[in-house]
Parts: sequence; C-alpha cells; structure tokens
Amino acid sequence: MKRAIAWVCSLLVMLAAGGLGSLPALADDYTSAAPPEAEVYLISPQEGKTVTSPFTVKFGLKGMGIAPAGIDKSGTGHHHLLIDLGELPDLKESLPATDNIKHFGGGQTEATLTLPPGEHTLQLLLANYLHIPHQPPVVSEPVTITVQ
Repeated sequence: MKRAIAWVCSLLVMLAAGGLGSLPALADDYTSAAPPEAEVYLISPQEGKTVTSPFTVKFGLKGMGIAPAGIDKSGTGHHHLLIDLGELPDLKESLPATDNIKHFGGGQTEATLTLPPGEHTLQLLLANYLHIPHQPPVVSEPVTITVQ
C-alpha cells in the first residue's frame, strides 16, 4: 500500500513539474461534429408557463441520437440542462456539473426539478461523451417559466 501511494505521489509531482510533457486541451482533441440539422428543444414546460414545484422537464432532440456519457458514438450526445445561467458556458470545454448546469449523462430525456418560487430560465445543451458541446453547438432557445 505504501509503495502504491509513493508511486501515485511521484506521478503527481512529475505531472506538476511538466516531466511528462503537457497534456492536450480537451477541446482541441475531443470535440464532436454535429450535423447542421441537429436541434435540441424543451418539450415541456413551454415558454411562459406557470408550474408548481416539483415539475417534470421533457427534452426533445432531432437529427441526432442519445448515448450515455462515456460512450463515444458518432452522431450522439447527452443532455445538459442550463438553469438560470444567463449566458452559455465555454462551448469548447467540458461542462462542469453545478447547480446551474445539470448533467444527464445516463441518457435521460426528462427530469423532475424542484426550483424555488419565481421566474426561471431553462435551456438545453447537447454534449458529447466527455461533456464537451458539439461543434456547431446544439443548444435550445431559452424558455422562461414561473414557479409558484
């Protein structure tokens, strides 16, 4: 066990010192092309609707397929739900999992959300097996809802 810990520590020191060379940026090597006709959209709730929390959000997709995170299959991706984000995240980097960026890496096409009362904006963004948005991005129009 001590030997394994020492090996991992040595590897980390070498990486930090640049001893193994620089690692490639994810976006440079792991982006996935999306067909121009690909479209992601919210089936429900729709723009301007009032909902009671918890509520179900249903995801729609045309021109591509769904595959779980970690499965590298051309023409597929998985959903990320952007909640009250304001502006899109960096579309050339792996999307972080935050309170405002929900990952559906299991290939889910709907989710139950609990949000506080008030106005909220929902938007979908499709990403590849490494959570990196496709190029060009497959992103929905934002939908504004009110939670009672």
